[in-house]
Amino acid sequence: MIMKTKMTRRHFIEKATITTGLTALGAKPVFGQPSGSNRSPDQLPREVWIATVSQHGLSADTSEKMAQTILSILEKSIPCRPDIICLPEVFLTTNVRERKPLAEAAALSNELLKDFMIFARTNQCYMICPVYTSENGKIYNAAVLIDRQGNRVGEYRKIYLPDDEIAMGLTPGPLLPSVFTTDFGIIGIQICYDINWNEPWKALRQQGAEIIFWPSAFAAGQALNAKAWQHKVVVVSSTNKDTSKICDITGEVVAQTGIWDRNLICAPVNLEKAFLHAWPFVRRFDEIKAKYGRKVKITNYHEEEWSILESLSPDVRIKDILTEFELRTYEQLIHDSENKNVNIRR
Repeated sequence: MIMKTKMTRRHFIEKATITTGLTALGAKPVFGQPSGSNRSPDQLPREVWIATVSQHGLSADTSEKMAQTILSILEKSIPCRPDIICLPEVFLTTNVRERKPLAEAAALSNELLKDFMIFARTNQCYMICPVYTSENGKIYNAAVLIDRQGNRVGEYRKIYLPDDEIAMGLTPGPLLPSVFTTDFGIIGIQICYDINWNEPWKALRQQGAEIIFWPSAFAAGQALNAKAWQHKVVVVSSTNKDTSKICDITGEVVAQTGIWDRNLICAPVNLEKAFLHAWPFVRRFDEIKAKYGRKVKITNYHEEEWSILESLSPDVRIKDILTEFELRTYEQLIHDSENKNVNIRR
């Protein structure tokens, strides 16, 4: 729906509240214990396997044939048992020679989504399928979320449309993006042109998003890495051309497509980690290492003075270490500092 009330940027952020697609449908998240997934016995509790696609070099005569091309590529991800797969922006109508009016394209996309729902159910994975959708006579550039059972459980609608999409007759989505609760954590979605505005990304993180998926027409390069470290969130792109990649919370690339993996990558990320401002907490790191040894990994970024505290053991939770050693995440530290400065100014 379109938000009817106007809001300032500050009001927009301050009023951000958690709105979860699956929770609204009655689903209860069980973080670290995904139900219905094909988890390995040696897999870490919050290890999430992510597959993403680049449409680079792919073309088809019709949307139906493009759907089959993408599905054949996704077959290669099955041995990795991905928890979630992300597809590129409006992939069913991109690089397709047959052109249909927008309303027909949306109707056809809705029909073709059934094949991807079957794939998700068969392989017990979530899927993010960006397509044109319609409601009450309005058409959106959207990303449909499908769950492990093959159900269509959520939809994100692109907030910011470039001039050519407005000219096509598309309608922008609501200013405040919703997050979605999965069995491995909370995720958010942005689409292509949305990368140029920071407020929605910040709002998703404030609502608890740990992974933000970014289907897009282009790759964005270092701008995408910057979004990851700026918001301390895993960012996953899926593009119509060039490179698709997975960036960790430091902005470093976990995996990306390229000459050897042209159209598909599948790799794990570990969500059981915390991003810290190194000082003053570095003073407790030797104690943590002495107690937990190989069960915990601490990575220091010396010039940035960042530190990443990561659990490598099923029986060690980062939140417990933060409490035990009186550590605060980077976000907690900044929030507390802001409040102290405000109080002093009063």
